[in-house]
Amino acid sequence: MSLSQTTKYYETSSFRRAGEGISSRWICYCQEFFSAQEIGKLYEVAIDDEQMRKNALDLNDKSGFKTKLSLWFTPGDDVYGLATRSERMIGGAAQLLDSDSPVCHFHSKLMQKEPKVGGAWEWHQDYGYWYKNQFMFPDQMLSVMLALTIANQENGCLQVIKGSHKLGRVNHGFSGEQVGADMIFVENALKTMDLVYVELNAGDALFFHANLLHRSAPNLSDYARWSLISCYNAQSNPAYNEKTFSYLTPVEVVSDSAILDAKDLVGLSENTDLLKKEDDPALKETGWEEEVETN
Repeated sequence: MSLSQTTKYYETSSFRRAGEGISSRWICYCQEFFSAQEIGKLYEVAIDDEQMRKNALDLNDKSGFKTKLSLWFTPGDDVYGLATRSERMIGGAAQLLDSDSPVCHFHSKLMQKEPKVGGAWEWHQDYGYWYKNQFMFPDQMLSVMLALTIANQENGCLQVIKGSHKLGRVNHGFSGEQVGADMIFVENALKTMDLVYVELNAGDALFFHANLLHRSAPNLSDYARWSLISCYNAQSNPAYNEKTFSYLTPVEVVSDSAILDAKDLVGLSENTDLLKKEDDPALKETGWEEEVETN
């Protein structure tokens, strides 16, 4: 089943309808959320970004293929910060989060699935990771995926289980070097709900709940699949095992025209607070992960 068969296109100015937030709406798909010119500038900086390349994390999937990402916390004045802090991103998040408190930026990550070698992301919920950071309220968290290149089934696009956020948090263990959901529960969900392939064009965006079950297959095609994923948190949602502070800092919003208005667009700086693998609470064992069937 494709995304266009299951969702409507939503105007960014009216994400919330009749009191519906992200907890009742499984997904929000925004076609051409960023223009081709904006995406071209983002991608041009990203592919030559030395800090991004030097600090990329290689995480093995359960088959041994590597998937690459770079993750940072504080949004700056670089091209990625101008995107994640834009009115359209923060306005959309504000309407969907289950809170009236200010929108904060937890982290952003550049997902880099290279041709032929880009590994899979196993079935998981984002809150399956963030639960270990001890965030209290998953309805006050969401992710926004912005496609920098085309994403389709051939190059390992996102797959989601429609409505699975209503299941609540599923137990997670380790799957390769990743965190993976309990596959018994995933298989039951697939028997009950629809599997949707999220095929996107560059510039399309997807807002989704922290408990939505999702995965992506390896990229076995001849072309890359890159995306920028920004994760937002309401200031009213505390985390008791998180050492950074961006998740409690209201975003300094910039104009939607900021990328096109900028004279010089830059990538990450040496001072960017990038994640190191050894510092990620989600990748640390707590003792119960071995009891979860992730294969």
